[in-house]
Amino acid sequence: MADLKERLLPPRPASAINLKEASHRSYVHGRQHFQSMDVIGLKKRGQGLRSWIRVDTSGNSEIIEVDKFTMMRRCDLPARDLRLLDPLFVYPSTILGREKAIVVNLEQIRCIITADEVLLLNSLDSYVLQYVVELQRRLTTAGAGEVWQPEGADLSSRRGSTNFDDLFGNTSPDYLPFEFRALEVALETACTFLDSQAAELEIEAYPLLDELTSKISTLNLERVRRLKSRLVALTRRVQKVRDEIEQLMDDDGDMAEMYLTEKKRRVESSYYIDQSSVGYRSNDVAQSFSAPVSPVSSPHDGRKLEKSLSIARSRHESMRSSESSTDRIEELEMLLEAYFVVIDSTLNKLTSLKEYIDDTEDFINIQLESKILLIAVKKA
Repeated sequence: MADLKERLLPPRPASAINLKEASHRSYVHGRQHFQSMDVIGLKKRGQGLRSWIRVDTSGNSEIIEVDKFTMMRRCDLPARDLRLLDPLFVYPSTILGREKAIVVNLEQIRCIITADEVLLLNSLDSYVLQYVVELQRRLTTAGAGEVWQPEGADLSSRRGSTNFDDLFGNTSPDYLPFEFRALEVALETACTFLDSQAAELEIEAYPLLDELTSKISTLNLERVRRLKSRLVALTRRVQKVRDEIEQLMDDDGDMAEMYLTEKKRRVESSYYIDQSSVGYRSNDVAQSFSAPVSPVSSPHDGRKLEKSLSIARSRHESMRSSESSTDRIEELEMLLEAYFVVIDSTLNKLTSLKEYIDDTEDFINIQLESKILLIAVKKA
């Protein structure tokens, strides 16, 4: 039986033969190996530091290295939102409005936008560099500081087929808050990339389809099949960006949540009001210890009543400002609608191309059926 087993089973490699001996050695000397391990270096390697491009409200940029948990605390984001920005995973295009940040995942542009800064994953992709340069150009005034320019990056020649400067004006409106200007550049860069992809597909598709109608061959059919698969994938990506913009425009609450500068101003004003109330309270306590209070008329009670009324008025004003943020979403809605028109135009291009492919397939099927019918008639 042992000889039969040896003949039927393949020979074991040397590593498998010595597996038991090696495992025994590692068990015996495991404690010594663990003690000699560089645990501090392992912790540093396990922190997951990533390189980010930081752009502030003045257009200044720098390269920073931040780990995941520090970024979560810095932007007040859950871990699932940071996974959307991970280049190792493929997620559909998403724009999320959070309490202190806007998470943007639009094609190559994966960034976090706050009221004070934009944190963009550092990449050598041309559209990522184009986003940084364009954002700096819109944030900085003419001649006020240098714009961060990567070495050897000729970004002017890498523009897409659609000139968005001519379509929407050369810069973002000055009245837009910082987060919307950064969001606009992200939308423009993503729409530029998708439109350029659609234009390249059109340039390649129409001559190939015309050639297929004149000469039906296996090679041409295979090329059209690959072309159609690329068209379906690109259409899906364009459709997701269009649906994301449309979903934002349909939800007033999500748009109101993205007013980060206004929310930050309300938090700061409420903080100053609380600090002033604490100051008033400390002054009242000091005055109560410094001078006796008459039981007939108490100015402390009058100041206390006035302070309560002022706090109530400030809370009322903050509630009114939060309610008015829902009413004042027209500027963001107009911004989203402008790029909705652009991405919808790109989708129409792809839809027209798909219809042309379907018509070509119908024409080829008619030709093949006529040839088959002609052959059948000749045989009869």
